[in-house]
Amino acid sequence: MDQSLLNKIRENTDIVEFIGKYIPLTKKGKNYFGLCPFHNDNNPSLSVSREKQIYKCFVCGEAGNVFNFLMKYENISFKEAVRIIANEIGISIQDEFKTSENKNKVFYDIYDIASKFYQNNLLSTEGVKAREYLTNRHLDMNIIKEFQIGLALNKRDNLTKMLVKKGYDLHILNDLGLTTNNYDTYINRIIFPLFDTKGLVNGFSGRIYNGEKTNKYLNSKETVIFKKGENLFNYSRAKEEVRRDKFVIIMEGFMAVIRAYTIGVKNCIATMGTALTTNQISLIKKLTTNVYLCLDGDTAGQTATLNNGKMLVDANLNVKVIPLSDNLDPDDFILKYGKDRFYSLINSAINYNDFRIQVLKKGVNFKSSTELSNYINLVLKEISTVKDEIKREIMLKNLANETNVWYNTLEKKLNELLASQETKLKEQEIQVIPKKNKKNKYEKAMQVLIYYMLLSRDVINLVVNSHVYFPIDVYRILAREIEYFYEKYGYINIADFKTYIENNEALHEAFNEIIGLDLDSIPDDAIILDYLMVIKNYNKALEIKRLENLIMNEVDPLEQAKISNQIMKLKMESENNGK
Repeated sequence: MDQSLLNKIRENTDIVEFIGKYIPLTKKGKNYFGLCPFHNDNNPSLSVSREKQIYKCFVCGEAGNVFNFLMKYENISFKEAVRIIANEIGISIQDEFKTSENKNKVFYDIYDIASKFYQNNLLSTEGVKAREYLTNRHLDMNIIKEFQIGLALNKRDNLTKMLVKKGYDLHILNDLGLTTNNYDTYINRIIFPLFDTKGLVNGFSGRIYNGEKTNKYLNSKETVIFKKGENLFNYSRAKEEVRRDKFVIIMEGFMAVIRAYTIGVKNCIATMGTALTTNQISLIKKLTTNVYLCLDGDTAGQTATLNNGKMLVDANLNVKVIPLSDNLDPDDFILKYGKDRFYSLINSAINYNDFRIQVLKKGVNFKSSTELSNYINLVLKEISTVKDEIKREIMLKNLANETNVWYNTLEKKLNELLASQETKLKEQEIQVIPKKNKKNKYEKAMQVLIYYMLLSRDVINLVVNSHVYFPIDVYRILAREIEYFYEKYGYINIADFKTYIENNEALHEAFNEIIGLDLDSIPDDAIILDYLMVIKNYNKALEIKRLENLIMNEVDPLEQAKISNQIMKLKMESENNGK
């Protein structure tokens, strides 16, 4: 790969603006901070430096430049990340830089062909009844084309014959779930394509439309490219809408999302009828920290709202609820009450904690001291989870007015709960805090020198001219690579050097740790020389230790004397250097 081309692409991409498209960033001091998408981050720990054009997570240790971020975020190769970023900023990539074929590309190709096949079926003369059904469901051709809705005809091997004729093996088709026992899986169903996070078709959901007495929906089985717990319907299409609107609406099924789309609400995604998984929550956190739950209005939907909401709150997301009346799902609600009513519900969405309290209140007999006491204790427990002190006080006053219990009594009980939670949290923190390997002053000196070498050609020259030997392999190799990069390209910066060592995995951990030092501006030469002297003395200490081990095994008195003189000389040099 041409390093100069890589540097040019990196230089023309502002890392703050780039990462800001994927996760919300807030400026604090000279850097920008956001929730790290690479671990379950509860407090913004990902720091992005515009000055250095790098990012660093101070919890999980992930670090690098724009290429590294995209690689990790999208789970793609270095070459794919470079190509995407280059295309985004309008820099052409030479043919020899083309990415290698994705190992799963053939599977995606098959699904793409199948999707187009189903779409053609819907538009054919045999698709009249299916089109009528969709029209009666108030889905026009624009929406049908937008979501690539198709039709599986009432033929048992229609798709199978076509794919086999194109050269695809029946075993692969069976493994992908498009065929079952060598015949079409989907027969006489309207087909809704499912997409992965990149917008590629990786599954289908087939719906009956002629009133057949069978399961309403038939969904893709889990395959190499489709994992139900790792996908969210409409995620790829909603990405930009969510980043623009600053919040995402989570629904239960794809019809709800499609219906919302018809009235211009395009920042919606769906779980496709399943409870949220940790993988799905990680995907959501990559888009926004503000989540609105709009699940079905029946008892099951209410339970799902409570359970999913708790998971999202535990993941440190800001959660609101859009409650639907009349036990309706979003699809039916919008059809019944229209666009304006739904928009008003979005604008008046209630905080998740308030929703939980509303649910807790249902069926409580306030004349029963036992039921009232249980209700108060449950609400106090809910209030204790709220981090905002002002919000807590408002909720506490509301509870006092609602139950006729003195505010001071409730406040005392709440403070006891908060104190108990804080104690438990501290105990958990003590258990989970990893023990870090402490660096001695010599290792620290090597790390600091390498850090400043990455920032300054003057420091590089000082290190080179000192002829210092870094006794720890990884630091010695890093220092040499920095020297080589500077000698070859005539400059040095952290972001481009990170690209340069991309293929040397042995250096990644040490490099990430070093750039996480985030030291002040480059010090005077005298301080750099002091660090160099520390390392030189360390080398002398190592040599003294080697000679002392040697003298213990030496039997010749003359050789012992020679070694002893060498040890004495090294010790005197070290003492003089320390003065």
